[in-house]
Order: sequence, then structure tokens, then C-alpha cells
Amino acid sequence: MDIIEELTWRGAINQQTDAEGLKELLNEKSVGLYCGADPTGDSLHIGHLIPFMMMKRFELAGHRPHILIGGATGSIGDPSGRKSERQLQTMEVVKHNVKCLTEQMQKLFGDSAQVTFVNNYDWLSKISLLDFLRDYGKFVNVNTMLAKDIVASRLETGISYTEFTYQILQSIDFLTLYREKDIQLQIGGGDQWGNITAGIDLIHRIEGSDVKVYGLTIPLMLKADGTKFGKSAGGAVWLDPKKTSPYEFYQFWINQDDRDVIKYLKYFTFLTKEEIAELEEEVAKRPEKRLAQRRLAEEVTRFVHGETALLSAQKITEKLFSGEIRDLSADEIAEAFDKMPHTEISSEATNIVDFLVNNGFESSKRQAREDIKNGAITINGERRRELDIIIDPNEAFDGKFVVIRRGKKKYFLAVVK
Repeated sequence: MDIIEELTWRGAINQQTDAEGLKELLNEKSVGLYCGADPTGDSLHIGHLIPFMMMKRFELAGHRPHILIGGATGSIGDPSGRKSERQLQTMEVVKHNVKCLTEQMQKLFGDSAQVTFVNNYDWLSKISLLDFLRDYGKFVNVNTMLAKDIVASRLETGISYTEFTYQILQSIDFLTLYREKDIQLQIGGGDQWGNITAGIDLIHRIEGSDVKVYGLTIPLMLKADGTKFGKSAGGAVWLDPKKTSPYEFYQFWINQDDRDVIKYLKYFTFLTKEEIAELEEEVAKRPEKRLAQRRLAEEVTRFVHGETALLSAQKITEKLFSGEIRDLSADEIAEAFDKMPHTEISSEATNIVDFLVNNGFESSKRQAREDIKNGAITINGERRRELDIIIDPNEAFDGKFVVIRRGKKKYFLAVVK
């Protein structure tokens, strides 16, 4: 399969400006392409990951990806998909976010000589107002801009001139990269179609209508139940391990619905058609084993966070499932229970019944005694059946935590003050 055939099989193509022309170009030579991300925050989330997985596939196919971080456009705000104006960020915040996103992207793409990182602040910040109006604005038709979905959707509620001009700035990006980096293809989400086609129009008006430049967008990702992909119960799933730990990240993928997992394997992994077909058969015949989900979680966690973080996430998962948490470090306990509600406790040693009741882990002493005698209470991975034992918060996990489990699945975290 060539790259377009592979992307089509993976269900990763939504729209193309000229499908036949692009396919022919990609089969002729190594093509320069780009995808951009505005630094509206200091981390990308997994919804942003989809187009950059596409860029990685193009790299593996021998093409030349350019990752654009919008230091200039990020200070303006893309109106795409929004019903109101964005809150402008200070340039200090924008610069900080640019640094964070660049580091994230460099981690994803490694030290590949095929991948180039650019920041549109480097050229957009040098354009004067007069140059903007004379050299670019003269070639952009306002009627065409108003017809773009991203603008038309805002006309009733109102749109500022600042956000209205966003598509011109992004068009200048495509023109600049075409001239300076021989970029002929822009990739983006479905909501970027208007911006991408505006860039192609500008290039054709200035450089000539026969210039070979193309646009390609990816489909909107929806789950089988029709809801938007990319969030967990705790909110967005971030690529920054400080915002979403590798363990939480791994758990997000391993808990995917059987109806979605094959689609996600095609989108988010580099497994072959044959490997995915085998996993699809496993889902059909032995769904309870969740082999496809485990492989999905393994592949995506390794790609985003690396092998060491993957092994740690797998270890935490295994130990929590088996209840053998004594083998976990204090840092691993902190990661595993990061988003779980916790109770602060004193460092004083206490009788187990009093410990459970006074800290709210049991509703009454009678219930606590019953659960202890029935073997339902585990403290720091050790089942406790005696009513007279003393719980010392300092004896495990560097004296930072006490982990209580009631039954097979109900965990509680106590943080030692």
C-alpha cells in the first residue's frame, strides 16, 4: 500500500482538495508537508494526537514532515469551533506554551532528521500592517472569507476583526512554507478545512494557478455511543505526564469499548493490517480477554511516554488488580491514586478498628469488625483479620501513604500529614 491507500484503510482521511493529484505527487517524490498546533495551553491532549500520528506515518513513508507551533496565531486565536471570542493570552504565556508544546513534539518524533520544527512567529511578527494589507490582504476576497464555515458560524453571534483575519495569517503560513521549505501539503482536523483551502487559494493567486499544493483533513473522532472522543471521567486526557500520568493514560486506552478498539488501533498505532486483523478476530471470539485493548494501551503509551513509563504503568495495573501493592514504590502509589479522592491522617499508630472508623473508611465499629473478621480489609497489600492489630502509618511507602482496600475493588488512599 502507498501512503494514501494506507490512510484510507485506516479511515484517517476526511477531505482532500485534489485526491488524484496528491496521490500522484506522493508517489513521484519525497514531499514536504506540515501540520500546525496553536499554543493555547501548555500541553496537547489526545484529540490533538491524531493529525500528528498522520505526520509520523508520512515520515515513515519517506516524506518530510514540518511541525508548526503557532507562536503568532496562538496569540490571536482561531475562531474554529467556538461560539465566542477567545480570551487573549499574554505573550509571556504564549512563549511558555510554545516551549512546552515544542518539547512534547520533539519527544514524539525523536531525533529524526526528516522532521523539522517551525514557529510562525518567526515570519508573521516581521510583517508590518501596510505589508499585510498590500502584500496579502489584496489577494483575499472578503465574500470568500465570509462563506467559510468557521466564519459563517460566528456571524450571528459576532466575530472580531482579529479572529476574522486568522485565516489570512494561516494562509501566509502555507505560502511562506511553500516558498522557503518546499511544502506542498497541509494536514489538519476537519475544522481546519476553511483555513487550509484559504492557504491554497492565496498561493495560487500569488504564485500561479498551476502550483501543486494540496490539503487533507482527518475525520472528527466519535465514540461508538456518538459522544466526542478524547475525554475520561476526569476531563481531557493530556500528553503531559504531569497532567495525566502514564498510568492514567494507559488506563484510558485499556478501558476502551469493544466497538471502538479496532478503529483506534488503526488510528493510533503503527500495527500492520495483518496484526490488526488478528486482534479484531480476538475481539469477536474472546472479548473478555481484552487483548486488543491491552495492545492499544501498550502501543500508544509507548509512543507518547516511552518504554520505561509503559512498564511502570503495566506494573501498577498488575499490582492493583492482584492487590499486591506492597511491591509498589511511594511514587508509584502517588501516580496510581493521583485523581482518587483521599483522606489525610495523622502519623500516630492506631488500633485497626479505630483507624477505619475515625478516618471514614467504615461507617461504624460494628461494620469494621465484621469486615475485618470476614477478610474483606487489606492494609498496604496485606489482609488483616485480627481486631487488636495496630496500624502504623509510617511502616510502608516511605511513611507517606496508607492504602486500604475493602473487598476486591474498593480502594481508599490515606495521605499521612
